[in-house]
Amino acid sequence: MKLDFGKVKTYPLKKRRSKVHKEDLAALGRKGVKFREFYKGLPNILAAKDIRKISDNIVTAHKKKRAVIFMLGAHVIKCGLSPVIIDLMKKKVVSAVALNGAGIIHDTELALTGRTSEDVGAALKKGLFGMAKETAEFINGAINRGVEEGMGIGISVGERILKERLPLSNISILASAAKYNIPVTVHVAIGTDIIHQHPSCNGAAVGEGSLIDFRNLIYSVIRLNRGGICINFGSAIILPEVFLKALNIARNLGHSVKNFTTANFDMITHYRPEMNVLKRPTTGGGRGYNIIGHHEIMMPLLYQMIIEKL
Repeated sequence: MKLDFGKVKTYPLKKRRSKVHKEDLAALGRKGVKFREFYKGLPNILAAKDIRKISDNIVTAHKKKRAVIFMLGAHVIKCGLSPVIIDLMKKKVVSAVALNGAGIIHDTELALTGRTSEDVGAALKKGLFGMAKETAEFINGAINRGVEEGMGIGISVGERILKERLPLSNISILASAAKYNIPVTVHVAIGTDIIHQHPSCNGAAVGEGSLIDFRNLIYSVIRLNRGGICINFGSAIILPEVFLKALNIARNLGHSVKNFTTANFDMITHYRPEMNVLKRPTTGGGRGYNIIGHHEIMMPLLYQMIIEKL
C-alpha cells in the first residue's frame, strides 16, 4: 500500500489554539530595575505563572481573613529563611505555622547561640552526633513542663524562649509565634530528632505534646474553607501526612473545608506532597501548585511578591 501524502489534512495556523502568546513572553530588564518591574517582566508561563497565582491567593486569603498555613521542613530554617516567615507572621499574613521535630531544634539553637546545623558525618564517627547538652535540655525541658500545663510542643518551646530571654529570640519562629499570638504546631516522629537521644527526653510528653498540636492544627485547617491556602515548604513526608489527617478529621466532624488552594515548594517532586497536599485535598474544589527550586531562592521571591501586593 502506498500512502498518498497529497491528501494529508491541514488547517490555517491562525485557527489553531495556542497556549503561548506574545503577551506572555518575558520582558527585558535593565540595570537598577525595581522588584515590581522585575516581577511584571517574568514570563506568564508555567512556574512563573503559578507562583504569581500563589502569591495572589496568599494576599487574597489574608484580606478575606481565611487561613494562610505555612508548613515548614527543617531545611527551610537551615537555609536562613526564618526572618521571612517571622515578618509574614508580624504582618498577620501567616495565620498558622506547622513544623516537624527537626525544625524546633534549628530554631532553638539559633535563638540560643546564633548557630545551628552540625557536621553530621564528623560527629557520627565518635557517636557524638546530636549530643549537644544545651539543645536537648532546653527543648525537652520546655516540652515536659508545657505538656504538664496542657500545652502543645510549639507554644511550650516558643514561650520558654521568650521567658528565658534567649539572646536571639528575635530570629526564632517559635518565639515570634508566641509573641504575635500565631498558632504554631510541631509534629514529631519519635526517634527522628537528636533530642530523643538524651536522658531528658520524655516519650510520653513528646507524644502528648505532638498530639495536642495535631488537634490544634485542625482549627487552622477548618479556616481554609472558601479561599484559604496551605503551603508546604520542604517537608517530604511528616507534614503532608499530618495535613491530610487534619483535613479528614475536620470534614469528619462536619466542617466544610473545600475550594481552597494548596502549594508545594521543594527541590524535587515527592509522592506524598503531590498526593496529600496538591491532589487529594483539592479534589472536588480548589487547586494545587507545585514549584520546584531551592528554598533559599524561592521563598524570598515569594515573600517579595507578597510584600508588593499588600
